[in-house]
Amino acid sequence: MSRVGTLRNVAIVLLIAAAVDFLPGGGRAADTFGAVLSVAFIAGMVYFVSRVYREQRITIYGLGDQRRAMLYGAVAVGVFALAAKQRMWLSGFGEFVWFVLLGLAGYTLYAIYRFSRTY
Repeated sequence: MSRVGTLRNVAIVLLIAAAVDFLPGGGRAADTFGAVLSVAFIAGMVYFVSRVYREQRITIYGLGDQRRAMLYGAVAVGVFALAAKQRMWLSGFGEFVWFVLLGLAGYTLYAIYRFSRTY
């Protein structure tokens, strides 16, 4: 990309940022756009997870009931910890528990992955 094109793109971004900052209602428009992007990202993640589940269904059911429950539980604990991060980080103990939960969920996922690769 040429320097003129790069400078033009930077100028466009700065112009949009100035419009959001100085025009009335610009902050609300930016918040709305951010919310739309968040919903689109979450929808993309749900689609990705559903595709992976469909493609790996035989492997997941081949884990057995106990390890499959551990897999689902680890994913649920991870999602809970990520969703509760803001509130858990209000205290030192909550922050410690947050790291422990994510560590346990990660280790469980790793152990299940290793088990799925053994014969």
